[in-house]
Amino acid sequence: MPLAVIFSRGLNGLDAPQVRVEVHLANGLPAFTIVGLADTGVRESKDRVRAAIIQSGFEFPNRRITVNLAPADLPKYSGRFDLAIALGILAASAQLPCKQLDQYEFAGELSLSGELRPFSGCLAIAMAMRKEKSLRSFIIPQENCSVTSIIPDLSVLGANCLTQVCDFLCGRIQLEVISNCAKKLTIDLKEAGAHDIAHIQGHLIAKRGLEIAAAGFHSLLLAGPPGCGKSMLAKCLPQLLPKLTLDEALEIAALHSLKAARHHSALESTDLSRLRPWQNPHHSITTAALVGGGAHPLPGAITLAHQGVLFLDELPQFARPTLEALREPLQNRRVTITRAHLSSHFPCNFMLVAAMNLCICGYFGHPEKVCVCSAAQRLRYQNKISGPLLDRIDIKMMIAPMPHELFFQTQLTTTASATSSQVATRIANAWALQISRQGKMNHALDTQEMKRWVKIDAADEGELQTVWKGLNLSGRGIQRLLKIARTIADLEGSTSTQLKRAHLLEASALSKPINGMMN
Repeated sequence: MPLAVIFSRGLNGLDAPQVRVEVHLANGLPAFTIVGLADTGVRESKDRVRAAIIQSGFEFPNRRITVNLAPADLPKYSGRFDLAIALGILAASAQLPCKQLDQYEFAGELSLSGELRPFSGCLAIAMAMRKEKSLRSFIIPQENCSVTSIIPDLSVLGANCLTQVCDFLCGRIQLEVISNCAKKLTIDLKEAGAHDIAHIQGHLIAKRGLEIAAAGFHSLLLAGPPGCGKSMLAKCLPQLLPKLTLDEALEIAALHSLKAARHHSALESTDLSRLRPWQNPHHSITTAALVGGGAHPLPGAITLAHQGVLFLDELPQFARPTLEALREPLQNRRVTITRAHLSSHFPCNFMLVAAMNLCICGYFGHPEKVCVCSAAQRLRYQNKISGPLLDRIDIKMMIAPMPHELFFQTQLTTTASATSSQVATRIANAWALQISRQGKMNHALDTQEMKRWVKIDAADEGELQTVWKGLNLSGRGIQRLLKIARTIADLEGSTSTQLKRAHLLEASALSKPINGMMN
């Protein structure tokens, strides 16, 4: 038959819309045309497909070949359509039976010898098929099979070359069905080892603030002199946050597969982890690398930190436009990258943790060392962080250096601090309470949900209004304070919507501006 239809998948962010590869053979001068908004990488498949078909022992039709990648308004890129185009040509030229082709979806890049090469984004495509509950089997290169084996409820077949796929479709051989190991991985997922919060000497108030921030997934700013323990505290967070569910772990693995380089595209199944992501970009990072971008948009650091922690050390050293780009993702928990021909959406529900000094020399506020910066220099340094960005950070804490005598005293005694596993248990209970009550974390509550789940006793309102007026909080700031108070109540296991005065006062202390911040 002169027309064949093969099913494949495009890729736009985490979306993988279905692509119909329609191949038509007609009489006339020999030609090979690919239409359907294909980029250079797809158009170059003509030469790869021709050589692969001939080297695999088939006849390349000496006719006018038209390949349409539908829908025509969806941009197509990369070599993943090679296999589908080659099979379409063989089916249209009657060298391959067409009766079972609609039961499969195909993706894979062809070498000139007909071997199948792995392609990037395979996990994202497989995840999209699972989400759509596709009934078709997915035929891909063998090297891509290790990562797709972690996805439940999806039939995946692996092949090494074009000849194997054709023999399978003709019924001469059976392709290996990739066994699913997701159930095993829910038990055996790798764990990273350890920055235990019990190992940090002193800093009891800072540890309490860190626990509250983790319990509500609140953003956090740590300020203080060099060497006072800001980074050390932040690095304890991945051990405190509850472990990822299987669906969350799969989503994060799919996001990381989009960013993976070619030599990392075939990930091992053991790369799936239940530990929440940790991203710590250098302050020289560009806006596109932080937020995402490119001609074919790829996720940035904020998306790679989805469901985890984005740690920005030395916050004022980042370029101001780069920091300003965080404002909308912090508010919407989703980033949209728009190009002339498409818009890509990436999730970015991350916990922002930032650390900074209060001046250039770093010693402003130090109890012993003298700051040599002028007021103008401090203002210029701190003004690299805008007021609107600071207003989106929930908890702000000043970290003081530990006195030498206290440090040596604690070295000689057994610490009474709770371990990370003990704190993590309290935080996990608070998360479970929030999810069962409102279906989301406290940091994500909107105005209407706040009215429903956060109530203040009438006797406390007058005193609290005086406190909040003294803090000069914005409307967002007051909402933020109430969310923190709700989290403190959840840590205590309170199921009442009525907040106690102690919860509100502790939240007020965590929401107040840092002493020494001029903006």
